[in-house]
Formats: sequence, C-alpha cells, structure tokens
Amino acid sequence: MYVLYDDNGNFKAERIFSQSDSTMQVESESGKRSKIKNASVLFSFEQPAPAAMLEQAHALAKTLEIDFLWECAPQEEFDAATFAQDYFGHPPTAVEKAGLIFALNSAPAYFHRRGKGHYRPAPPDILAAALAAIEKKQKQAAQQQEWTDQMVAGQLPQPIAEVALSFLTRPDKNTLQWKAFDAALEQLHTSPEKLLLKLGAWPHALAVHQHRFMTANFPKGTQFPPVQVGEAGLELPLAEVIAYSVDDSNTIEVDDALSVTPLDDGLVIIGIHIAAPGLGITQGGDLDKLARSRMSTVYIPGLKIPMLPSELISAFSLDAGMPRPALSLYVTANLATGELVSTETRLERVQVRENLRHDVLDEIITEEALGDLHSDLPYSEWLRPLWTFAQHLSAQRDLIRGKPENNNRIDYSFVLDGPHDDPDTPVQLVPRRRNAPLDRLVAEYMILTNNVWGGLLAQHGVPGIYRSQQAGRVRMSTHALPHEAIGVPQYAWSTSPLRRYVDLVNQWQLIATVQHGVSARLVAPFKPKEADLFAIIGAFDAQYATWSDYQSTMERYWCLRWLQQQKLSTVQGSVLRDDLVRLDCAPLVTRVPGLPEFERGQIITLDILGFDELALELDCRLRETAIA
Repeated sequence: MYVLYDDNGNFKAERIFSQSDSTMQVESESGKRSKIKNASVLFSFEQPAPAAMLEQAHALAKTLEIDFLWECAPQEEFDAATFAQDYFGHPPTAVEKAGLIFALNSAPAYFHRRGKGHYRPAPPDILAAALAAIEKKQKQAAQQQEWTDQMVAGQLPQPIAEVALSFLTRPDKNTLQWKAFDAALEQLHTSPEKLLLKLGAWPHALAVHQHRFMTANFPKGTQFPPVQVGEAGLELPLAEVIAYSVDDSNTIEVDDALSVTPLDDGLVIIGIHIAAPGLGITQGGDLDKLARSRMSTVYIPGLKIPMLPSELISAFSLDAGMPRPALSLYVTANLATGELVSTETRLERVQVRENLRHDVLDEIITEEALGDLHSDLPYSEWLRPLWTFAQHLSAQRDLIRGKPENNNRIDYSFVLDGPHDDPDTPVQLVPRRRNAPLDRLVAEYMILTNNVWGGLLAQHGVPGIYRSQQAGRVRMSTHALPHEAIGVPQYAWSTSPLRRYVDLVNQWQLIATVQHGVSARLVAPFKPKEADLFAIIGAFDAQYATWSDYQSTMERYWCLRWLQQQKLSTVQGSVLRDDLVRLDCAPLVTRVPGLPEFERGQIITLDILGFDELALELDCRLRETAIA
C-alpha cells in the first residue's frame, strides 16, 4: 500500500512500512524511511508504483485547464478527491486524483488552500486582481530580462542610464533597473563600475572615482551657503614685528607667519604667528557647525575643498598687508647655544609684510646660501636667525629621538594644467625634497609651537586634543603624552586652525588660557573629561582618514595618467619588499607579479604593459635588474 502525503508543501508518494493511530513510517524507493503524521496523508493507493504515479500525475496536471477547473469547481470550500470524481465523471484513479490536486495547488490565484486536500475557488473580483498582478509581474520579468540581455550584449537601455548614477552609491535594489543590472553583473562576472564604464554610463574612470566620493561625502555639493562674518580682534594691539609667511603659490589659507626681533648678547625673539579664526567662530554656533561637518580641508590634485567658507578664510587668513588677529608664540632664543630662554603667548593683531612662496624661493634659499654670510640671500635678516635656531631645535629633537630625522624623501606636487575632472588635462609631477631649508625651517617652528602650546594647556589644567606616539602607536587623546617619533614631550595640533578642526578646538582652549590664566579651565569651551571632546576626536579621525584615502586615490590616478602622457614604456624602481616596487619617476608603488626575491632597495627596470584606471593598477613585468 502506498500513500500520497504533503511534506511542507511538497507532495511525496511512498510505501507504507508501518502505521499507528496518529503516525506512520513510510519507505522511499531508495529504502530511506521517514516518520510522518497520518494527518498529512492525502490518500492511499495500490497502483501504480509511487514514482510512476507521480510522473503520470504531473503530466496529467499540465493538461488540465485551470480556467475550466475554476468554472467547474463548487463555489464553497471543497475536498479535492470528491471534486475529482465529479470532474472526471467516474471514481478517479490515483493518477487522476493526484493530477487534479497538483493542478489546483499550482494555481493559488484561482484556488485558495484550506487545509489538507481542501480548496476554495477565489471570488471573481479577487481572481481578476490576482490575474492582473500576475500579468504585471510577467511583463516586468520580461522587461527585466530584455534589459539584462541588452546590457550583456553591450547596449545601455535608456531606463538604466537614467538611474545609473545611483548604482555606485545608494542603489534601490527593489527596482527593475537594479535587478536587471544585477543579473547582467552575475552573467558577465564583473563589477558594477566596470560594467557601467563598458556600457558608457560613465565617460571615464575619473568620473566614477569623483562621483562615488562626492555623492557619499558632499551630496549637496561643496559650496557653503553665504555667511556673515563679523569683525573680530579690532581691539587687540598691533604687533610691532616684521613677519613673513611661506606657503605654496596655490595656498589661500595662510595659517602661519614668522618674525624675528634681534636683542643684545646674541639673543633674538622669534615670533610664530597663527591665524586666529577662533575669535570669530563661536563654539556650537553656525560657523562651528559648518567647520565640524568637514573637519579638515580636502586636498585633491587640481582641487581643494576648504573646511571653512571663503568669507571666513578671507577675514582671518594672514594675507600680506592686512592686520589680522593672531595667536602668537614669542620665543626668546640664544642663537649661539640653541638655548630656549623663555616663551610668551599673546593675542594680538599681526600685519604680514609679504606672503613668500616655496616654488619661487626653494631654488634660491639653499643650505649653502644660508651658511655663506657673503651670499646675496633675499630676506637674509629674517632667514638666517630662523635657520640657525631651527638647526638647534632639530638637533635637540634628534638627541631625544636617538637618531637623526630622515628628510631625504622626495614629495611631489600635482599640478593640473586644466580642469580637474578631465582625464586629458596635462599633469605635472613637481618634486620637492623634504629637506629643503624652507620646508625644514617652517616645520621646526610648527613643531615647537605645538609642543609649547600643548604644555601650556596641560600646565593650566585645560583639556586639549593631543597627538602622541608611544611604542610605535599613534593616537589622539585629551592627555599630554610624548610623541616619540617627533621627539617632544607633548604635541597638540594648533598651527592650522583654518584647515583643521582639531587645531581650531585647541585654539579656543588656548585663547581661554591666555585670557584667563589660572581660571581658564573653568571658562574654556571644553571642560575636563567632556564627552563632546572625545566625540570630536572620533569624528575627526574617521573624517581625516576618508579625506586622506581619497587624496591617495586621486594621486594614484594622476600618476597613471602622467605615465601615459609621458608615453613611458619602461620605468625604473626600487624593491620595497616581496613584489612591491616604488617607481623612481613618480610617487607610485605597484605590485609586479612573479617578481623574483630581491633585497630591499634593489634597483630594477620594468616594462609597462597596461593601465587600469578604475582599479588604479599598473600592469608591468620585470625587464632587468641594475648591475651593482
């Protein structure tokens, strides 16, 4: 004896092995035994064998017209086996009963299940709505398949093109367009970016990189709304110093300037003057919210997205000839011994005499020129004292660090001679050594300022945001901890308040310290252990990493474009480790598949085989090694 039973929506036919009041054991054709409930059995039969019965019943079900079954069926709930006798006009065979059940079960729009072997025909209005929905779904499936087939064939359907911009950022995965696109991706075994480029949804890889970043980080664009900036610091005294700033020619945010005032007995007063937007931005105010939303200026080849609105930058940037509020650190120094005699911090106005530029002076201001007192060195009265004390500062830090600082690395500036969003824009890679005197000079005084001001905050118990390094771990915290790599007891970013939010926060705290002294911790914007200060650290770290990653992405892209524009087919590089090689001609590190094991620093020549501007990869192979 055999039974047809319902196993969680699947119909099975098997031989009865044993039976009790409520359950039975059944055996499949392969000999596997299962325990089922008697209540799940639809009917029992003696012939044909289960496998043959199921095969014949499914074949019969396909011949039964569902529309006709619905017209013939009782309008109330009915038993399928009873209806089978009425439908076939004779006591139905096992095949006929099973075939009818299979047909009823395959058409849920026409027949609603009401328990084991029982069904109820759908009312006419509900059936009409269900059939309309099925037809709509079938049309959608056909449309989706048509779009998929077109994309697989290399054609971009217009409905896909209209929403393609969203596919890389926030796609609506419930739409037909995305489902068709996703199906094409699966068939072609490719990525969304590659398929969109292939189909022409994007003109080039540069547009993909830029869109993905801008949509995720600046969905409303990079422009600030117009802001009103009041005049701040007009009551501050005007410093009687001759100050100069040193920046690149494209710098619009002049954060810092330096001055030198000679004294008797070989002493000088060196002034480090930092722009003071903290006087014009109120903590928690609208301008603060704008700055905090970005956390830092974003630097991209050919483009800069400032942290602050242009109106605010114009009001506080230390532009030449304009008295501007500044937070100044004055250091009394002995140039002969390198002794730092005293420090003083003042709030004042500073009028910078001239904004000097690296690209104009770097070739002129060399170590040799600085050391030759008879050379015709521009700004010598300002430069030579600064350079002399900067060398002392560097040597003192080297003693603490236990080794000299490596300043021999070459940095590159990316200069685009055209739009930043056009891959055909000519790009120049302008090298500049980090040990150029002007670079080293400015860096030393910024390190000194961040160190001294960090100590000033700690001395008065005013919390600040410090950057420390201990046991190789770099982190930001509210405690004054050593920075071992730099060689200072504490380091609080404070010298770029127009470009970094952390520096702006520290400037607020410093201004309170200068103005209120021992009571500063009571009136400073941020109090000890304040939760918002920790929130700023977390947000800054995340945002700063995002900006840095995108800058690296764009620099890598323009390196690949530069190699192509130079029509280079071979390049030299040095092995870093394993298959990683740093090119000599550009700031690019690439993998060389199959590279033999070389010692670090081995010079090799590579053949360039191709460029992947989307994956930002250079396809190359080893050509030869340099002869020792």
